[in-house]
Amino acid sequence: MEKIRVVLYGLGAIGSSVAKFLLKKEGIEIVGAIDTAKDKVGKDLGEVLQTGKHVGVIVSDDPKKVFSKACANIVIHATGSHLKDVYPQIAPLAEYGVNVISTCEELSYPFLAEPELAKKLEILGIKYGVTFLGTGINPGYIMDTLVIALTGVCQKVNKIKVERVMNAAKRRIPFQKKVGAGLSVSEFKKKIEEKAITGHIGLEQSIGMIASALCWKLDKIEVAPVKPVIAMENVASEAIKVKKGDVAGLRQHASGVVKRKDVITLDFQAYIGAKEEYDSITIDGVPPVRQKITPCVHGDFATVAVIVNSIPKVMNAAPGLATMKGLPVLSATVKDMRKHVYNS
Repeated sequence: MEKIRVVLYGLGAIGSSVAKFLLKKEGIEIVGAIDTAKDKVGKDLGEVLQTGKHVGVIVSDDPKKVFSKACANIVIHATGSHLKDVYPQIAPLAEYGVNVISTCEELSYPFLAEPELAKKLEILGIKYGVTFLGTGINPGYIMDTLVIALTGVCQKVNKIKVERVMNAAKRRIPFQKKVGAGLSVSEFKKKIEEKAITGHIGLEQSIGMIASALCWKLDKIEVAPVKPVIAMENVASEAIKVKKGDVAGLRQHASGVVKRKDVITLDFQAYIGAKEEYDSITIDGVPPVRQKITPCVHGDFATVAVIVNSIPKVMNAAPGLATMKGLPVLSATVKDMRKHVYNS
């Protein structure tokens, strides 16, 4: 069996982590790498990743040049959160016959934020015989796909509540800064106003995916403003010190509403110093389901795993625009990846 040929599009924190993981996978060959950062372009991928070994793949800022030579099966795309921003990057890839897995949060369930772009991707996928998927740990798994799977034991579902609480000190430094850790309350509010801090992107998509799976017609989806989590004592990560009274991170709430009642609620919290980390899913139904994972699933490791483990699912999927709720159950691909693709 030939190796699965992968191109990396975006070598930021997540893209680089995916690249390092793929270099260890059997049955995978990285045949291209794309980024626009001047300190990466023109260098060997191994140098950029600081692996101590040359990979033989030079990072390029020219997607057309890379894909015209790569003969890739799939691209791992990790450059942005909003579909309108990444659409010009991923849409042209269909013409090269390459499947796309993207970390773009809005792409996980794009029918809400960008229905027209979603329709275009579906048409492109069918025309060129490729599949587009947006996924990750959240959105993509912990607050939507796992929830959907747990409803499978229910005869009736009345309402759903999901909580994710993380100690941001255990996450990568860019994430800690993203949640505003270490800022004063006034600095946090200013960055929110300037949209330098956007909060968690994807709660709306997760609610939409859950509702679609249950065939619930929501009256509306409400995403509450981002709120700072104030440190009650001095706390710190290896990189950031947070004084008592300053911002340790953020909290965000979203709900799916039917007849003025919240039938799906998502509560996302990420801050330095969280006493307990957990993922909690509570389903009010017949029978009721109460699932709690402690500590919470580690977002950085899990994001990489979900993306890579989705490769065989996407390569075997019907052409078009896919979501996690429509793909077969995700599983770890701990052995040769080709066995999961060609023997499924």
